[in-house]
Amino acid sequence: MPEKIILDCDPGHDDAIAILLACASPELEVRGITTVAGNVSLEKTSTNALKVCELGNIKRIPVYAGMSGPLVRRLETAEHVHGKSGMDGPELPEPELKPAQMSAVDFIISELINSAEPITLVPTGPLTNIAMAILHEPRIVPKIKEIVSMGGALYEGNITPSAEFNIYVDPHAARIVYSCGAKVTMIGLNLTHQALATPERIARIKSIGTKVSETVVQLLDFYFRFHRRRYTLPGPPLHDPCAVAAVIDRSLIKTNRMYVDIETTGELTIGRTVCDVWGVTGKQPNAEVGMSIDDERFFDLLIERLAGYR
Repeated sequence: MPEKIILDCDPGHDDAIAILLACASPELEVRGITTVAGNVSLEKTSTNALKVCELGNIKRIPVYAGMSGPLVRRLETAEHVHGKSGMDGPELPEPELKPAQMSAVDFIISELINSAEPITLVPTGPLTNIAMAILHEPRIVPKIKEIVSMGGALYEGNITPSAEFNIYVDPHAARIVYSCGAKVTMIGLNLTHQALATPERIARIKSIGTKVSETVVQLLDFYFRFHRRRYTLPGPPLHDPCAVAAVIDRSLIKTNRMYVDIETTGELTIGRTVCDVWGVTGKQPNAEVGMSIDDERFFDLLIERLAGYR
């Protein structure tokens, strides 16, 4: 039976690829796509999600717009990475569909409360929607099978020396999610920086020869410019698809169980995922922290699923 998921995202180049991967995978039943402010404003992330669905002819999965800003802090976005639209590079089709009338938070609550079986949440942006749903209706927590979150870092950050962008944008939401009692798997930078879209891998995607694959190549070409300039990486890391892939095939990743807390007040460290690697706090582990990914198998999976679009 396919695993029921809700994909919560802030598209975003890598979010776009995560949407395409999730919706092309028979192992998953995507119950809905929810959007949150993060890489760009909520209006833009919602439009971008709809554009990706239009590109992939994904008509059966509704898009729900969520929170327009963090719980406490002012919204900080990432146009310096993703461009003004949030998905600069290709010309994407204008969507025929619009966001559903129900809010993302209400949808998450309703879907979990009314589901006969637990649902996996796959947030690939700030955790604002998930935290707000938990705050509004704590009864959803036992109905969450797992939260597989792209965010955080075991070591260095990418928006500050200490913090990864998604957690930095809304650290208060992240703290709520990590402390709620649900099973959490952290797909952080230390893992996603192992999944690089090198020129050879981009060429494999291009060889598929479809409108979808060509658009993905254009997204990656734009995304590569920033990462080549800032980090001198041989290719952009596909952060968000790693989280989706981990739900499709858990054997792709290796994790260590540890206690994770979120820094919400530090002058230099706000947004840091503080991972108790050695158990020095004595606190009960509350997360599976991603340590590595089989990057060759990951790209084989991604390319196979992208080839399913015509």
